[in-house]
Amino acid sequence: MKQLPSPKQPSVRTLKAALKRARVLVVGDVMLDRYWFGEVNRISPEAPVPVVKINRQEERLGGAGNVARNAAALGARVTLLSVVGRDEAGRSLAALLRSANVRARLHADPTISTTVKLRVIGRQQQLLRADFESAPQREILRLKLAEYERLVADCDVVVLSDYGKGGLTHIARMISLARRHAKQVLVDPKGQDFTRYRGATLVTPNREEFQSVAGSWASEREFTGRAQALRRKLQAQALLVTRSAEGMTLFSSGSRLHIPAQAREVYDVTGAGDTVIATLAVMLASGRPLEEAVRIANRAAGIVVGKFGTAVVGPDELFDIV
Repeated sequence: MKQLPSPKQPSVRTLKAALKRARVLVVGDVMLDRYWFGEVNRISPEAPVPVVKINRQEERLGGAGNVARNAAALGARVTLLSVVGRDEAGRSLAALLRSANVRARLHADPTISTTVKLRVIGRQQQLLRADFESAPQREILRLKLAEYERLVADCDVVVLSDYGKGGLTHIARMISLARRHAKQVLVDPKGQDFTRYRGATLVTPNREEFQSVAGSWASEREFTGRAQALRRKLQAQALLVTRSAEGMTLFSSGSRLHIPAQAREVYDVTGAGDTVIATLAVMLASGRPLEEAVRIANRAAGIVVGKFGTAVVGPDELFDIV
């Protein structure tokens, strides 16, 4: 199977100007990432666990919110459609989205709590993560679908960010509507049933997600065969498997492109997949070809894993590095 050649790169100035014209619609499971930082100086007398004296707290956008934040950080015009609870965490998410220059369309479900992931950090290590979550009602999801039909016509690229929290119950219908409007659809998948993503332009599983669906492999040739079989089954234009330290591999009809990971120290892989799909979406929305978008997304991933927690990459940082 032939390898794709490296495309000719446009100027940095041209790229940055194009990013500002890109319109991206992000739909999916939004969540609030909370970080409690503290000092660990003793073990609890009640149980053999460290006692963390909290001295600082941070809140960041997680899930589909982090995808939207990453896309907006690159300069794109971003709309986020999701469901939250009618609670303090939902209000915090709305405020964070405003600060990130994301146009938020958050449907409030009074019967649920906004998804929150609380991480306790001591001595620069995560000691505990506590998750608070519940699935939204189907009535709220139907309302979200109706608004999606109105929003999809005014974007260039759609990102469906599936974190398995119930916010994408109607994902098959969403893909169909987007394709009817001739929009490219990027899916960050979850779980073992990928058939619901059939018809998407690009599906971006990580290595573990791909293996759980397609099975294990003993060679690159077998890996390629399984990937192409899955791509054809999903009727997708392309499949991008992110492989952590091994980089990422793009499969399209009759071709395979492997890009090694950027050589840099890895500090935290949290949210790296969000950065990849957000960068892909913005680059495609700005008119760049898929292979070039993948190369730039790989560069963005190499930068963001050098930061703590869910983080973003700006255009200067992305395009001006050597």
